[in-house]
Amino acid sequence: MAKVIDFFKNETVFSISLILAFISCFFVQPNVNYLNYINWDTILLLFAIMIIVEILKNLSIFEMVVRKLLSKISNTCQLVLVLVFACFLSSIFITNDVSLIIFVPFAILALNKVGRLDLVILTVSLQTIAANVGCMVLPIGAPHNIVMFTVSNIPFESFFLILLPYIAASLVFLAILLFLIPRESIYLPKMSEITVDTKNFLKKVLCGVDYYLLLTFIALFILIGNLENIPFFNSLFRQFIIGNEVLWGVVASQVISNVPAAILLSGFSSNYEAIIVGINIGGFGTLIASMANLISYKILAKECGQFKTRYLLIFTVLNVILLIILSVTYFLLN
Repeated sequence: MAKVIDFFKNETVFSISLILAFISCFFVQPNVNYLNYINWDTILLLFAIMIIVEILKNLSIFEMVVRKLLSKISNTCQLVLVLVFACFLSSIFITNDVSLIIFVPFAILALNKVGRLDLVILTVSLQTIAANVGCMVLPIGAPHNIVMFTVSNIPFESFFLILLPYIAASLVFLAILLFLIPRESIYLPKMSEITVDTKNFLKKVLCGVDYYLLLTFIALFILIGNLENIPFFNSLFRQFIIGNEVLWGVVASQVISNVPAAILLSGFSSNYEAIIVGINIGGFGTLIASMANLISYKILAKECGQFKTRYLLIFTVLNVILLIILSVTYFLLN
């Protein structure tokens, strides 16, 4: 039982998705049409991106670049700027989740080496926001955008233009917060050299893929497919969602996170542009609004457990402020 509980804690989203998909099977008898529920383009694209990300991660490409930049810093503001910018830039190409897995521990290590752990809470909060902003630049930057990219067939450049106003507003918000960080002189000690181990490289790449995330997508596709075939839920969801995609994208993301929200909303509405805006704005706010938010929190709680309560408070305040700013931006533009 203890192993089951631990698995549920570690793979909460997958476990809940699987349970709900299983329950829905009692209302729609399993049949060959279940295979048609699953957007295989999304699954294959996500798998391919995961493979590429694991290759880059095992080659330490981004960490090498960041360490090169760190060698040129002279004060605390520059240090935090580099650590935050690393998350923004890398999330464009390797997804927000992986960006934070790499650079949040790296940030804690760097701040600890210069004796500035007092900046950990703000730095990790800004890193998480930056990763959630960066993932909006390309549709391959986050799982929820991969879903919408494959479902909607919206071109790469159009996807970026849809989210450009919100990217710009978020970057201004980040710039203001970074400007408030004190510029105090520091000296970053030399870190251990990066070594790339090519032994069993392919095995490490394949083992690094998050197969539970792929299974989560499959479970969610089955769940939404079954809900579409249950008249009561089909009518109910369409009544509430159609015409209110942005609102429900934001609200649903706060409760179930933006990946399930993307799959849910796209199953009942074809207003994909509005859904894209809603789920990306909705990635800010509560801790569970985005899986990336949970990743940062778990890493910080493990590495600096003494800060987790204050971090949760400051992180939530900053995210809610940004959520309000982006929501106002949407209403001004529409």
